[in-house]
Amino acid sequence: IPSLVIKKILRSSLSDLICKGVIPKYYFISGSGNKETFNKKNLKSISVSLSEEQKKYNIKLCGGDTTFSKKLNFTIIVLGFSKKIIYRNNAKVNDDIYVTGNIGDSYIGLQLLKKKIKASKKEYNFFVNEFYKPEIQIKLTKELFKFSNSSIDISDGLFDDLEKLISGQNLKYLINLDKIPTSKSLKSILKKNKINKIKLISNGDDYQILFTASKNKSRIIQKISKKLRVKITKIGQILPSFQKS
Repeated sequence: IPSLVIKKILRSSLSDLICKGVIPKYYFISGSGNKETFNKKNLKSISVSLSEEQKKYNIKLCGGDTTFSKKLNFTIIVLGFSKKIIYRNNAKVNDDIYVTGNIGDSYIGLQLLKKKIKASKKEYNFFVNEFYKPEIQIKLTKELFKFSNSSIDISDGLFDDLEKLISGQNLKYLINLDKIPTSKSLKSILKKNKINKIKLISNGDDYQILFTASKNKSRIIQKISKKLRVKITKIGQILPSFQKS
């Protein structure tokens, strides 16, 4: 469904800036397809979707291009401006590890679309919606500078992105699996389908913010979480990685 696909691509692009503390402002879009994919109905639905996203995230379309292709394809570039950013690879020993939102709902949505698992109609609608329209945490963008030492968005999977977060730093991490936040709907799916939780949270496409913060920042994190109504969960700790010389 082009109108949903375009939302996912745009939000995933916005997420790359948001997790760095950069507010997205403008975007460019290029699309390729044939007469069937770019018919009047699809073009109108894509236009409506983009208008909704522009209003939701206060961004403006600046240009793009369309070309002929046998397969439908979109490329989106998002621009934002900031005097500073939050880097990866800046985690400190004894930092707490946090994640926003819930993990794993998008993966279940994909499995339902592939018809690899079953769910009720209500569950199906919830998870597929989470797959196509991940709830990126734009409200948290400016606040990240108040407590984050390092950050990344979860696109490739929680553990893969954790590895990227500490890459080249001679660090390791300790994660409490029970603390990793999941939705009530996902807990129900886990139980009914006997899916391993580690596998479920390791597949990416969550587009939540994964960050580290000093222990003395826990109070301000809780305060901002409550104020903005953004779920933020402490899931582990950064540790030193002792290596033999």
